[in-house]
Amino acid sequence: MNRLDRYDLNILSELQRDARISNQDLAERIGLSPSPCSRRVKQLEDDGFILRQVALLDRKKLGLSLTAYVMVGMDRHTPERFEGFETAIRQCPEVLECSLVTGMDADYQLKVVVADMDHYQKFLLGQLTRIEGVTSVRSSFVLNQVLSSTELPLNHLRN
Repeated sequence: MNRLDRYDLNILSELQRDARISNQDLAERIGLSPSPCSRRVKQLEDDGFILRQVALLDRKKLGLSLTAYVMVGMDRHTPERFEGFETAIRQCPEVLECSLVTGMDADYQLKVVVADMDHYQKFLLGQLTRIEGVTSVRSSFVLNQVLSSTELPLNHLRN
């Protein structure tokens, strides 16, 4: 890992909060002039610290009111079976996150966002349970989202 100094960490913190900030405003906030600030942002992108910039949408305004965490069990624990599942799940736009997990009675944990329970049932029965190797599915539904953040903690990198 490249060594990040306080300017780099401050740039990353500010961009996590608001990636639309102008270079001028970013430079002022972190205490650099605009040219060096711009070069540092470019270097952070080139070094892979900044993967991409996205717009965060309001799911409820878009009619996506149901969030489910889904635990999926597989019949076999082989690289081929996992690869097949992962390829299939990448084709499901309802799935925002998919993680191979350990320490549970499941192999994968999914975060699924849909309009309502009818749409969830269609996803579950029409897509998820039809993926080869899926043997069990357990769903938990979000009642209230207490915290949601896309900002990664950077405190461990500060001296």
